[in-house]
Amino acid sequence: MNTISVVIADDQALVRAGLVALLELEPDICVVAQAGNGREAVAAVAAQNVDVALLDIEMPVLNGLDATQEIARGGSGTKCLIVTTFDRPGYLRRALDAGASGFVVKDTPADQLAEAIRRVHAGLRVIDPVLAEESLVAGSNPLTQREQDVLRESAQGGSAKHIAAALHLSPGTVRNHLSSAIGKTGVHNRSEAAARALRNGWI
Repeated sequence: MNTISVVIADDQALVRAGLVALLELEPDICVVAQAGNGREAVAAVAAQNVDVALLDIEMPVLNGLDATQEIARGGSGTKCLIVTTFDRPGYLRRALDAGASGFVVKDTPADQLAEAIRRVHAGLRVIDPVLAEESLVAGSNPLTQREQDVLRESAQGGSAKHIAAALHLSPGTVRNHLSSAIGKTGVHNRSEAAARALRNGWI
């Protein structure tokens, strides 16, 4: 029996430990490393032979989406499977665009998670069916990269001047991006725009 080597990346130690305990019960899956953030996950993949990387999205230092992109670009052949609490439709599209082979939520039963790992390792794509349907209904992310950047800073409570300084833009350009984002999200102000973008996983 060929053993599938796995790296688990999650910033919550209890979640990591739980996933390790569940997966170690599978005779064909071996957890070879754990990581508390995306940067550690990328390093673990680079340091040893890893078949599948299980990545949370919201992690410090480097989030799961950016880590997925780095791993995909690294040429190691490691497959990335997003396992997250955040079942936002926009996250699914961003994960697939980053190079992920699968996307499941953390309340997925252990046997289904193990099967998802096997399928991803075999070169197949695994997507939570409910989230896939929600993603189709929600549509694609309407925001440009700059609009995403500006809304992300806005969600932290920054003023236009603060956002401009953080992104090396002029305050006028920031206001233009905010206005455009408000129009695209169909709301009345930048707070609502940021909230909707967050809810849909667009930022």
